[in-house]
Amino acid sequence: MVFSESFFASKFAIQRQDLENYLSDALSQGGDYADIYFEYLATSMIAMDESIVKTATQGVSLGVGVRVISGERTGYAYSDDLNPEKIRKAAKVAACIASGPAKVEKSPLHEGQKRNLYPVLTAPNELGFTERVDLVKRAEKSARDYDPRIFQVQATYADSLRHVMVANSDGILNFDRQPMARLSVAALARQNGGAPQHGHSGGGGRVELDFFLTEKTPEHFAREAARQAIVQLDAVEAPAGEQTVVLGPGWPGVLLHEAVGHGLEADFNRKKTSAFSGRIGQQVASKLCTVVDDGTMNKRRGSLNVDDEGNPTQRNVLIENGILRGYLQDALSSRIMNSPPTGNGRRESYEHIPMPRMTNTFMLSGESDPEEIIRSVPRGLYCANFGGGQVDITSGNFVFSASESYLIEDGKLTRPVRNATLIGNGPEAMKFVSMVGNDLKLDEGIGVCGKEGQSVPVGVGIPTVRIDRMTVGGTA
Repeated sequence: MVFSESFFASKFAIQRQDLENYLSDALSQGGDYADIYFEYLATSMIAMDESIVKTATQGVSLGVGVRVISGERTGYAYSDDLNPEKIRKAAKVAACIASGPAKVEKSPLHEGQKRNLYPVLTAPNELGFTERVDLVKRAEKSARDYDPRIFQVQATYADSLRHVMVANSDGILNFDRQPMARLSVAALARQNGGAPQHGHSGGGGRVELDFFLTEKTPEHFAREAARQAIVQLDAVEAPAGEQTVVLGPGWPGVLLHEAVGHGLEADFNRKKTSAFSGRIGQQVASKLCTVVDDGTMNKRRGSLNVDDEGNPTQRNVLIENGILRGYLQDALSSRIMNSPPTGNGRRESYEHIPMPRMTNTFMLSGESDPEEIIRSVPRGLYCANFGGGQVDITSGNFVFSASESYLIEDGKLTRPVRNATLIGNGPEAMKFVSMVGNDLKLDEGIGVCGKEGQSVPVGVGIPTVRIDRMTVGGTA
C-alpha cells in the first residue's frame, strides 16, 4: 500500500499551501536551500529478565525540523508543537542562523516518485501487547532450555512506526510510512564456577509481526544466543600478533561498515578528514573487493523509500574491483562537492540535523568456496561474530573485539577463542584481501549506527573473506 498526500496531511494537520508558506519563511533571510521535516513516531518495547516481564512501554513523539543552507552555513531549528506559529518561528530562527547573501526562489511543490520497499499493512505496534509479550516469553524459555549451563537470559522486543513528510525549496514533497521491529536475546552461561560467558542474537527489519512467527522465530534467536554462550565456555585465550584472519559471512560485515563505510561518507571527505579523501578513481582495496551501499532492499533494516531529505534511496557502488568510485552524499555535501545526492541524508529524529549516513552496506560475493578459504590457511583466526569496535575516520585505524572466533590450524577450524581483538587500518586491511567467498550474507537485522550523537538503523553484510595480514590482540 502506498499512502497518499491526504493521509500525511491529516496526520500532521498540514496543507500544501502551509508548507510553501513555511518554506518562504525559511528563505526570508536569504539562502540556497531549505527543507522542512515532519515526523510522527510511535514506539513500544517489552523486556524480560529473570523470567519476568520487567518493562513494557509505549510512547509517541511528534515534531518538525526546519533547515536552511547558505553556502557551507546551516541553520536548524525544531519544535515539538505543530501550532502554525511555532513552525513559523522555527523557520525564521533557522533563517536567521543561516542568513547570507544568496537568495533562491522556492519551486512549487510536487510529489516525488512513489515506491514501497516494505509493504507492511499492519505494523506490529498497531496490534495488541499480548502477541508481542508472547514473543519474549518464548525466546526466554527457549534459551534456558538449550543447556542447563545457561543461567541468565534477557529477551527484548522493540518496534516503531514512523510517519515522515519532507518538503524542500527545490519543489520536492515526499512522504513515507516506516515500520520497524526487532527481537533480541542475550544469554549468560557458566560451568564449574568459572567466569560467565555471553552470547547474543537478534534480528528483524521493516516487517509485520508475522515475520517472527513464520520466518525467524523467537526460538531461532534464542538458540543462537545460547549456542554462542556455551561455545565460549571451552574457549582458549586469543593468540597475539600478526596473522591471517578469515571473516565469516554476515554480521562480521560490521567491520567493513566501521573501518571503511564511515570513511566514505561525504562530509568527512569534503572536509578532507577521511583516509579516502581525494582518492576517487584510485585503487584503495584489493581487486577482489566491491563494496555497495543499497537503501532499496525490500524490508531490510537500513532501507528507506526516501531518505530523511526526501530523496529516493538508491544502490551506490562505492568501491568497484578495488577502485574508489564515490562517496555517500546528503544535500549539503552534494551541493558543496557538486555531486548528485545518493539518497543517504539521514537523521535520528526531527530534533536532529541530517548528515550522510549508510543504509545497508556490504561487500559483493567473490568466486571462492568458503571451505576452500579456510583450507588455504595453515594457521590463523576465523571470526564468526563481533562485539563492539571503534574507528578513527582520519587515519582509518580501527579496533574490534571478536565475540566468537576460532583458531585455524592446518586448514581446519579447531578451538574456540575468547578475548580476540582485531587491530588494523581500514584501507590497508582491504589491500590484503586475497580471497572472497561466494556466500554473501546480510546480518539478521540488528544494526544501529552512531555518528555525532545520532543513532540510525542500518544493515551490514559480507561474504567469507581472507585477509592475509592483520594484527590480533590477545593474551596468549
